[in-house]
This record gives sequence, C-alpha cells and structure tokens, in this order.
Amino acid sequence: MVNVISSPSTPDTGPVSDQDVLRASLGLAVVAVVLFGLVYPLIGVGVGQVLFNDQANGSLIGDGERILGSTLVAQPFAGEGYFRPRPSAVDHQPMAAGGSNAARTNPALRERIESARQAVADREGVPLDQVPGDLVTQSGGGFDPHISPDSAAIQVARVARGRGLTPAVVSELVRAHTQGRQFGWLGAPGVNVLTLNLALDALAPPRTPE
Repeated sequence: MVNVISSPSTPDTGPVSDQDVLRASLGLAVVAVVLFGLVYPLIGVGVGQVLFNDQANGSLIGDGERILGSTLVAQPFAGEGYFRPRPSAVDHQPMAAGGSNAARTNPALRERIESARQAVADREGVPLDQVPGDLVTQSGGGFDPHISPDSAAIQVARVARGRGLTPAVVSELVRAHTQGRQFGWLGAPGVNVLTLNLALDALAPPRTPE
C-alpha cells in the first residue's frame, strides 16, 4: 500500500488591493529617502571629517579671518616676485572647471602652445627648448595647484630679482616646497605654487616696480 503525502494547501489571502500596493510603495520610498538621502550622506560626511578633515573642508590657508586660498586649487599670480602656475582654460575661475578639449592635431591648440612657449621664454629669459611642457599646457580641470620642479627652477632668477633675494635662497625655498610622488611611487614630484608664494611673502615682500 502506497501512502500519498499531500502538501498543505496555500491559504487564500485574497486579492491585493490598490491600497496595499500604495502603502508598500510609500513605505519603500520613505525607507529609501531616509537611508540614501540622509543616513548615507551623514556617514560619508562624518567619515570625511574624521579621517580627512583638512581635505573635506577645502584645504584652506588663512591669515586670521582672511582666506588666502586652497592648496588644492590653483590661482593666478602676477608680478615679477611670484611663481606662476600652469595655464588654465577657464582663467582660474572657481565656479568653472575644464580643459580646452582640443585634440592634439588641432591647429589652434598648436598655435596657442607655441605662443605660450614664446611668452614663457621671453619672461624667464630662457631658450624655447628649455620651457617645460606644463607651463604651456592646461590641466584637465584647469585648477592644477602644482608645477613641476623644472617649471619652478626656470622661474627662480626672475622671482629672486623681484624680491631682492639671491637665487640660492629662492632655490632653497623651492626645494623645501617640492612634494615627492604620492605614496612614494604614484605621479611625479610637484611644487605647490600657492604655498611657495606665501612662503616668499613671509620671507620678503615683492619689490615695487620703479
């Protein structure tokens, strides 16, 4: 004799009403808003403030209550006594970011680079072939705060004249503000233009043109 085991029948819960569907949808929406619109951002902000407080607050440099700039964002400098940053496609405007998006084969790009190379050579008193590439090319975002050590080196003589300092003193400041590769192997060494110029201001103000 074979025993037949019958499975228990599924209880009939009846049709799902529109009110039940609406209630479940609203509940899911509220949970999603609270978790991803409030809890998750608060956790992200909290972790940033604890582990990366300086960067999360803009890496700002101030003089009392006056903000002088950010070590993460380039700003323009003029005058013989200041190091110059890389060119910017957005003229260092803080509310914009981006490059020229011109291809390497674009004749206008080549013309702009050659014009910039000649301007740098004339300003620094060096041959065209000694002008580093980062002084005539724009960074992708337009706010690269660093220049290469070579780009800082060719500006030493001009800055020294503008400050009434010896080139050796200015070169030593450049070395002191040269940052190595990130984690010792990523990227390339760089010089933060803002911190270098602020150190120069603290050492000797630029001369007033006669």
